[in-house]
Amino acid sequence: MRAMVIDEFGPPEVIHPAEVAEPSPGPGQVLIEVAASSLNPVDAKIRSGKLRDIAPPRPAILHGDVAGTVAAVGEGVTAFAPGDAVYACAGGVGRWQGALARYMVADARLVAHAPGNLPLEQAAVLPLVTITAWEALIDKAGVGPGQDVLVYGGSGGVGSVGVQLARWKGARVVATAGDDGKADAVRALGADEVVDYRAVDAAGMAARFTDGRGFDVVFDTVGGAHLAEAFAAAAYNGTVVTTSSRVEQDLSPLHARGLSLHVVFMLIPLLHGVGLERHGRILREVAALVEQGKLRPLLDDHTFGFSEAAAAHAHWEAGRARGKVGLHQDLVRA
Repeated sequence: MRAMVIDEFGPPEVIHPAEVAEPSPGPGQVLIEVAASSLNPVDAKIRSGKLRDIAPPRPAILHGDVAGTVAAVGEGVTAFAPGDAVYACAGGVGRWQGALARYMVADARLVAHAPGNLPLEQAAVLPLVTITAWEALIDKAGVGPGQDVLVYGGSGGVGSVGVQLARWKGARVVATAGDDGKADAVRALGADEVVDYRAVDAAGMAARFTDGRGFDVVFDTVGGAHLAEAFAAAAYNGTVVTTSSRVEQDLSPLHARGLSLHVVFMLIPLLHGVGLERHGRILREVAALVEQGKLRPLLDDHTFGFSEAAAAHAHWEAGRARGKVGLHQDLVRA
């Protein structure tokens, strides 16, 4: 079959077409005829070599997000049948090849039926970011009615879902965004307030929106210096959840404010085989929310074919994307 692969790490141009063996599903697996995928930061970091240790075997097929149609099922799989429309984050790391191909094999525990009211091209942008935001806000922080929640990076893939999940749970949501266009998009997702992170610091946001009390939950999807800001924005005995903790950080504010700190790394099931069933369950619940009109993807205006994967990576790395970058199937069967 035709696939987009990398043989070496480097700039976007290392992604190129190749003929690879067509996979077949083993026990507990499904074979997905791929309709679409999306670009996540981890895909670009693997390609560049920054995360080479979690790359699939080369020639590596990247991108974990997938939406498509079940082509075949392996022994023991009863939840899916050929012809089912499904979505998942099921590869592109570790021993699992990714979605930039005609077919992809996935562990059935990671897979869910796709939302019936979304084109597969849109469903494909949801899995990684939605599972991440769900694990952060629902599983770890336990967000609930009446809480004040601050989401750093509300216009990003994870942050945009975080805004919607917090609103669904009844919280009051303040989000940061970098410019007016992004702010408008975040407001449309349900944020009660949107702040230019370059103009207001943590103390300013706490004073402005919580009468100085601080936020019950701070969701940091950016990392770096924002983690220290997240500590400063949290209320006493509050909760901070981050998706990016690979920094040296003074943790004394945690003690001074009695904070709980949680870290989310949603690739653990794919890399270590732990908790695969949980991801499938989350995506089933997410599909129901999408069908009820309570959650939707924030999409970049530009979409790319699989054959244009290098251009998609370049577009994202140049900072031109607003929302998730989707990719659709345009490879022909070998």
